[in-house]
Amino acid sequence: MTTHPLDNPLWESLTRRHAALACRHGDVARYPAEVAPFLAVATDGVDAAAALHALVAPAESVYLLGRTPSVPAGWRLEGPVWLAQMVCRARVAEVDGPAIIALTETHRADVLGLTALVYPHYFRPRTMDLGRYFGIYEDGRLAAMIGERMGTDDWQEISAVCTHPDFHGRGYARHLLTWLSNDVHERGRTPFLHVSQDNHRAIRLYEQNGYGDRREIAFWSLRRNEGVA
Repeated sequence: MTTHPLDNPLWESLTRRHAALACRHGDVARYPAEVAPFLAVATDGVDAAAALHALVAPAESVYLLGRTPSVPAGWRLEGPVWLAQMVCRARVAEVDGPAIIALTETHRADVLGLTALVYPHYFRPRTMDLGRYFGIYEDGRLAAMIGERMGTDDWQEISAVCTHPDFHGRGYARHLLTWLSNDVHERGRTPFLHVSQDNHRAIRLYEQNGYGDRREIAFWSLRRNEGVA
């Protein structure tokens, strides 16, 4: 049976666009911990004991999307949390707003400060290595940002859509979302994203700006217990 690349997007990204970044052991691959806490397997139920011991440190948690391995003794798999996987299949009407700038190494401290405040757990010191990131500055502060994370030649995940609480209500997230979605289309790729089904506010934002449901996808946490050899 033919599967869609977005049915196992982390694996597709780790073995294609981000292969140079990936740490891989057979049918298991992950991003370095300082880049992102995500791990993927090629197929459900794969015997991954040796790979997991090689790739995941004691007491470390990693996160999986869609596919899960056979979990060895001494490991804890939690979930699933169900996410909406949404796709923007055509250009959208852009929203006016302040200047959008590319975020580079000179902005890294500001990016990490904002994501630590409103986008914790998944953004790491080198997450910006995964793709392009853009932001809006207001009064010398990073007010809002957006970026690219996993992807293939045809698909690009939009991620880290966040606004500092001091700048809520100004439409910055919508401005960034519509601008980057159209830019991705212009580059010949289709934007997609993932959002918790409980995050109704974010889902409304995405639906109002060209995104529609593709599928429900499971999100899992896998932890190696401390002391497991």
